[in-house]
Amino acid sequence: MKQRRLGNSDLNVSAIGLGCMTMTGGYSVSPNRQEMIALLRKAVELGVTFFDTAEVYGPFINEELVGEALEPFKGQVVIATKFGFKHDHNNRPTPAAGLDSRPEQIKRVAEASLKRLRVEAIDLFYQHRVDPNVPIEEVAGAVKDLIQAGKVRYFGMSEAGAHTLRRAHAVCTVTAVQYEYSLWWRRPEQDILPLCEELGIGFVPYSPLGKGFLTGKIDATTHFDSTDLRSRIPRFTSEARKANQALVDLLDEIARQHHATPAQIALAWLLAQKPWIVPIPGTTKLHRLEENIGAVKVELTSSDLQRINDAVALIPIQGARYPEELERMTYL
Repeated sequence: MKQRRLGNSDLNVSAIGLGCMTMTGGYSVSPNRQEMIALLRKAVELGVTFFDTAEVYGPFINEELVGEALEPFKGQVVIATKFGFKHDHNNRPTPAAGLDSRPEQIKRVAEASLKRLRVEAIDLFYQHRVDPNVPIEEVAGAVKDLIQAGKVRYFGMSEAGAHTLRRAHAVCTVTAVQYEYSLWWRRPEQDILPLCEELGIGFVPYSPLGKGFLTGKIDATTHFDSTDLRSRIPRFTSEARKANQALVDLLDEIARQHHATPAQIALAWLLAQKPWIVPIPGTTKLHRLEENIGAVKVELTSSDLQRINDAVALIPIQGARYPEELERMTYL
């Protein structure tokens, strides 16, 4: 597996990481735990060294899964986790409860995540969403304290606005940022990617395959169970999927020319944008993991990239990427 450096840091990771959220549910019922442990260990064997989790996934059980699976590989892998959601009356973080990035809460979350992940230091600690009630300088200062205490190695942010990102970076170096980014959501190109280039910050696209849509395995007839988060996303209504099929058709056409799959073309396109971009597609299936990793071998030519960009510019993507209540938490 090729390696990439996140921004100006000395943090080197595999060119394709692994998003672990759905290994404890989200798109369907929770997969078998032992099968997911085996999949995580197989990912390491295949060269993946960058794994993404969060306390809110599950909640808690995703970190526990990742911690158990990757404990034998201490020092060989990089684990990113996140803080930032309020804990409810059952002391469980949930987006429905709101946001909480008070310094004392950040430090409590860090201590708990260290135990669940079975590590001495959190490799990359993201603020999951910006809390408008806590000055970002206080958030960055709290993470800086954790870094100085040896409990965190690097600071990251997720879905922050450009001005907020710049302010945070002035207090504590932001090593990597995480945003949704793919051929059907290119908002970060407006101001985030240029800022990352200016400040030397690595960029980690989540949902790089459009929550599965860009794989070509989902169409207007696909049924989503009520437990599947996509059943609540406007972009996944049957009407929107039918309208957006033109993008998948384009990827499929280019994939055939490269003896690849639409998913591999979508990931190769991301890798071709900047050398400090590291996508983290998620999966619960070994053949999908192998397919995603195979994207690093797909070399898109400049004419391929121009053709993709020209074609995508003519395809109006239908449907919002999030329900309104979640979208309000982004780009603050």
